[in-house]
Amino acid sequence: MGSVGWTAEPVESTGSAGESPAGADAGAGSGVDAAEGVPATSGGPGERERLARAALTRVIEPGDERAGRWLRTYGAVELMRRLTSPEDAEDTDDPLTGVSAARLAGYRRRAAGADPEHDLATLVALGGRFICPGDREWPGQLDDLGDARPVGLWLRGPADLRLWALRSVAVVGARACTPYGAHMGATLGAGLAEKGWVVVSGAAAGVDGAAHRGALAAGGATIAVLASGVDVVYPRAHAELISRIAQQGVLVAELPPGDHPTPSRFVQRNRVIAALTRGTVVVEAEYRSGSLVTARNAQRLGRHTIGVPGPATSGLSAGVHELLRGEAALVTDAAEIVELVGEMGDLAPPRRGPVLPRDLLAPATARVLDALPGHGEATVGDIAREAATTPEEALGRLYELHSLGFVEREGDGWRLTSSPLRTPSTRRGGA
Repeated sequence: MGSVGWTAEPVESTGSAGESPAGADAGAGSGVDAAEGVPATSGGPGERERLARAALTRVIEPGDERAGRWLRTYGAVELMRRLTSPEDAEDTDDPLTGVSAARLAGYRRRAAGADPEHDLATLVALGGRFICPGDREWPGQLDDLGDARPVGLWLRGPADLRLWALRSVAVVGARACTPYGAHMGATLGAGLAEKGWVVVSGAAAGVDGAAHRGALAAGGATIAVLASGVDVVYPRAHAELISRIAQQGVLVAELPPGDHPTPSRFVQRNRVIAALTRGTVVVEAEYRSGSLVTARNAQRLGRHTIGVPGPATSGLSAGVHELLRGEAALVTDAAEIVELVGEMGDLAPPRRGPVLPRDLLAPATARVLDALPGHGEATVGDIAREAATTPEEALGRLYELHSLGFVEREGDGWRLTSSPLRTPSTRRGGA
């Protein structure tokens, strides 16, 4: 471990996950963190608080609510002091409870190996930054996660995470997606970007990657929430994509530099995606899918849960359709997503089929047209009887229909035209 010493300080419980921890240093906004060259956000957590939280990202696994309660109760500095103090020096009147002795020993081993100054220096070399609750860039909506809120976030990229997340939508789905799923992911990503929305996803293979690429191709904004450190490329095939996001958007990770993804970290990463955004759109997902975990997290957090339907015969549609049978909203394009997550008045255009020429006919004229037989001819009297009108009225309507190209006259009989309808011209009596 580095040169940091976690000395005892008087602490009080904050009472809620959204407040600054009681162990925060009184010198907030002092200018620099212990890692040389790492600027502290003015008015945010102090140097020791920031270092303690950076260290705790190596100690606490993402989504660990028990450790989150300790952090809320004691503050980051005091929690690190307790975890790095000799076991026989632990406060017996107020010990860390709720875990087995073996589990607590595991926390202690991790805390002993943490070197936040080295991690922060590594991040600076990558052009990144570390943010904590209380920083100006911290997205307040993450506080909705309660004790499962991230300890801190490691970021790479020029974008302001808090501001971008205010108007963002998550687009997630199957890794082994079909061509339809990849098409919909890219189309929705591009459509949302064109409407000024930030696309958030997990940079995974399949739908995630398609959504990021769609947003970038449209010249839009995108955020990738990773299940690893911001310097670890996973999957390797997405090295170029992740690099582009780091240059044009922002990479977000709960884990410190160098940490690799695990199955549980992928699952926990999804809660951050759900909490950051106004809604989660699922494109293709089986019954057991990490994308459904994101959607269910969104439901619990009161965010919009949205699904894109697929073929009923496809197993990759089964999970999405199950969402749609519940409280999820069905969408087919970006405009319908924005109608759900956007502001009042952000309505999708009305949906209707093509307007056919006969749709424009007056009701009385349409009745006369319907009275003509499908084959052969009919007299004016026969047509009038079928249309329940007079012969004079029927004759007038027939000449209207003749001008519009619907019918032809052959002697005393009238029949449906056999040639395609033509647009009326001035030579035939005007438009």
